[in-house]
Amino acid sequence: MNPNPKLASLTLRVALGLMYLAHGATKLFVFTPAGTAKFFMSLGLPGFVGYLAIVAELSAAGLLLSGVKARWAAIALVPLLAGTIVLVHGANGWMFTNPGGGWEYPAFMIAASLALFFLSDGKPRPAASV
Repeated sequence: MNPNPKLASLTLRVALGLMYLAHGATKLFVFTPAGTAKFFMSLGLPGFVGYLAIVAELSAAGLLLSGVKARWAAIALVPLLAGTIVLVHGANGWMFTNPGGGWEYPAFMIAASLALFFLSDGKPRPAASV
């Protein structure tokens, strides 16, 4: 089988979309928006940033899964993920299985988001007219 960068981008885009959907949905349905805001306040951030994180993750998930502005949705979440390393997971060590979750997983999500941004959005393009 020949290399297929568009299929690779599509696979990466859908995987990222599902991961961001899972994280946004967890904040929305499990931790609840109020609980998420309270957690963000415990980090020294304004509570409304928790609401913004939910909206950002769910919006980016929708864009990634639909293929609409997917590259930009992926890159837009890099600062949010970097913030999770600096404010939450960085002090817990590398492995995400460490108590409190290490920074391995958010670092991988940053790398995957950057890879998608630099590749393409994986949407099929119409054939060029001859």
